[in-house]
Amino acid sequence: MAFYLKTKLWQTGALDWWGMIDGEDQYLGNREFPLPPEEGDEWLVRATGDRFKVIDGEIRKIGTGEQVPEYW
Repeated sequence: MAFYLKTKLWQTGALDWWGMIDGEDQYLGNREFPLPPEEGDEWLVRATGDRFKVIDGEIRKIGTGEQVPEYW
């Protein structure tokens, strides 16, 4: 898959998305991950409460909050 991003991405067999951000493996979500990711896209990972955004062709972590309940 070529998304034309600077961030290295991969998907597991469980369809979870991961990326290498600031030298660390970061969980980017499952269904909440935008496909295809485009400039300006922003999302909240329900399982961790982490917020990510595509800025200048790179996925960046922009915040951390509380975990979102499963029913959200």
